[in-house]
Amino acid sequence: MKKNYKAEVRLSEELARKLIYISNAEGRTLNNQFLFMLRGNIQYFERTKGKIPADKLAAVDLSVLEDAEPDKKE
Repeated sequence: MKKNYKAEVRLSEELARKLIYISNAEGRTLNNQFLFMLRGNIQYFERTKGKIPADKLAAVDLSVLEDAEPDKKE
């Protein structure tokens, strides 16, 4: 079963309004818009700095999300 993690994000009022505006304009939920932007940022990072190796990803400590319990995707 694949796990999804919740992460709390603090935004300024201006960023929150812009995120809501863009998600409405693009016809996405806030969550989907945020994921869309994150995926784009990761693609840019990997395009400019190289693909992140699987062993490095496996070593990432997910406990930084300790306050956010994983969602169990069914």
